[in-house]
Amino acid sequence: MMITRAIRYVVPVALLVVVAAIAAASDDGGDRQLTLDEAKRLAFRRNWDLLAAKSDVDAADAQRIVAEEFPNPIFSWSTARIGLDRASEAVPTGAPLWDRSLDSIFAVNQLFEIGGKRSARQGSAGAGFDAARARLADARRTLDAGVTKAYVAAALAADSARILTESAGHLRREADIARVRFRSGDISQSDLDRIELAAQQDELAAAGAEANAVQQRLAVETLLGVKSPKGAWVAADSVEALANLPPAAAPTAPERPDLAAARAAQKQAESDVKLQKAYRVPDPTVLVFYEHQPPDTNNTLGIGLSFPLPLWNWNNGAIGAAAASRDKAALAVEQTAAAVAADIATARSTYDEALARWRRYRDQLRPKSGQIREAVSYAYEKGGAALLDLLEAQRDDNTVRLGAAQAAADAATAAAALSAALNGASPAGAGPAPTPSKE
Repeated sequence: MMITRAIRYVVPVALLVVVAAIAAASDDGGDRQLTLDEAKRLAFRRNWDLLAAKSDVDAADAQRIVAEEFPNPIFSWSTARIGLDRASEAVPTGAPLWDRSLDSIFAVNQLFEIGGKRSARQGSAGAGFDAARARLADARRTLDAGVTKAYVAAALAADSARILTESAGHLRREADIARVRFRSGDISQSDLDRIELAAQQDELAAAGAEANAVQQRLAVETLLGVKSPKGAWVAADSVEALANLPPAAAPTAPERPDLAAARAAQKQAESDVKLQKAYRVPDPTVLVFYEHQPPDTNNTLGIGLSFPLPLWNWNNGAIGAAAASRDKAALAVEQTAAAVAADIATARSTYDEALARWRRYRDQLRPKSGQIREAVSYAYEKGGAALLDLLEAQRDDNTVRLGAAQAAADAATAAAALSAALNGASPAGAGPAPTPSKE
């Protein structure tokens, strides 16, 4: 008896300590509400992976500019026949420097790329830019689904904590009624203790769910690029409202960006093969020079031509490596296309099952479970039901309500996954869809 009374008073105090610690950990002057739309806008603006993908696009654009530029000419100047003693001077000492017998040559060298090198390099850089842009679009696509999944998990944890708190409140009210019946001798002390113990268990479970909700909110803030995440916000959109948002009906682009990136990489690899083959053709360098050599030949012009002789190196190794990369890129396109098709089929099947399960919970199981709990609770208050019936009805109702919340979260997550698989526009922000009719 003393043990049960000690539990009755110690456990609520422990619960208050836990809840206070959670509140202190997440307090920054008051929790604010955050919608899924707002979360996505913040993620698209501040997510670190997305910012890195944008930097890759800038780097690819810079590489494309480099590929379009011509090689710069090379200027050279040399002076020869500099006398080291007076005897070697053909012009008297004291004459101007320009009139002395010094051989001065001013030359300009210009390299000309031939054999299609420049066009192949430009094609490779252009394909690399297209691949970087596609990877950025794919990062945005996956981030959209990731933020939705994390946000739904946070909303689900909050709903679970609310359901368990409400269950504990129901049991606390039943415990108050049980105390009256205990004083009148209708029930035993053990029955009263069992009701209070069940209420305390729900309170502990609610505290654990709230701690999990804080962790899920921190995960969302990490995706949002928050530098000092605290989890001090609450989900403004419930899992039920999110479950009613349909997936995108049609894709917003001809093909998914991950497949587009694979095709661009294949195109870049093909251009690289052409470039390596073009390196077999020697590039000529044209030389134009001006020579000043007084007193015999004051000023002369000259031209020259130079190019490497492809006798020993035909660039076979680089060509073979580029061809292997091209073949690998072609396989990556086929693999990505198959993965896209499988992803769409899996996401559609998962969404259909999750939506059907959520509708059944919403329309059948949850209303029936609530009616049973209320009926048993009323009967217990009037002395027409046993304690075990009351506790079992409460447990069953908790199970159904938690299952309904999980089903709603699964439907919302599956809708986001299907939208991502189809490369469709995110349905978030469009408002809840019309409630489907009961089956």
